[in-house]
Amino acid sequence: MNTSTHPPSTTLSPGVLRGVHHVALNVQNLQISRHFYGTILGLHELAGAEIPATLKDLVAAGKVTSFVLPDRTILDLFYEPDLLPPSTDPHQQFTRANHLAFDIAPSEFDTAVDVLHQHHVAIDHGPVSRPTGRGIYFYDPDGFLLEIRCNAVE
Repeated sequence: MNTSTHPPSTTLSPGVLRGVHHVALNVQNLQISRHFYGTILGLHELAGAEIPATLKDLVAAGKVTSFVLPDRTILDLFYEPDLLPPSTDPHQQFTRANHLAFDIAPSEFDTAVDVLHQHHVAIDHGPVSRPTGRGIYFYDPDGFLLEIRCNAVE
C-alpha cells in the first residue's frame, strides 16, 4: 500500500537513482579472488566494523568477502565453488554481464597495465586508445571480464 502523499509514478525521475551501491560477483576460489582484488588491484577489503551487518555471518563463515572502491562502491565476492561459467573459454562472455570497469587517473594507467603484466593476469585486449580515453580489458581468476580505464588527458 502506498502511504505517500505523492501520486504513484510509473517511472523513476532522473537523478533518483544516486549511483551503484554494490556489485556482487560469484567466485570459485575466494582466497585467489581475495588476493586478486585486494593485492593485485589494491582494493580495500572490509574488516571488523566495516562489514555490513547483513553480511557478518556470511563473512565469518568464509562465504563472502567485500571490498570498497575509492568512490565507496562495494564489491562483494560470493564463494560459489560449484558454480561454473557457461564456458571455460574466457572469450565466451557470461550471458547477463559484459564487464566491470574501474576508473583510474590517466597518470596511473601505464602503471596499472604494468602491474597486470607483472602478475601474468590474462589480458583480453588492449591497451586501447579512444577519443574518450584509454582502457585495458582483462580477466579475474573466474574468467569475469574487467576493465581499467581512464579519461583522455586534457
